[in-house]
Amino acid sequence: METINVPGAPDAIGPYCHAMKVGNIMFCSGQTPLDPETMELVGTSIEEQTKRVLENISIVLANENLTLKNVAKTTVYLKEMTDFNGMNKVYEEMFQGHKPSRTTISVKQNPLDALVEIECVAELKS
Repeated sequence: METINVPGAPDAIGPYCHAMKVGNIMFCSGQTPLDPETMELVGTSIEEQTKRVLENISIVLANENLTLKNVAKTTVYLKEMTDFNGMNKVYEEMFQGHKPSRTTISVKQNPLDALVEIECVAELKS
């Protein structure tokens, strides 16, 4: 296993890393809509926050020369399931036609009271 911490991605807010590489798989920790420079939450709408989360995931993936197209699986944690359609619209735009497997669940509260958190599993290029 190899621990991945990525310059330019939001700092971890707990005792975890940005990702772990195991064989040809990369397990990315959940990202919230934090601005990497200010470490403040970005946006007040689900659309704004989903976009920032996926941008943060993209920063972590780019460290290994990957994009969202290398993602095999995501788990989306929504504070409110009523935000599903807004999240889904931005998610679909950001993934540009790529459709990894996904689980979407509602949770009582995300870290920092964010509206959304997303984690993913990606395949590393050989």
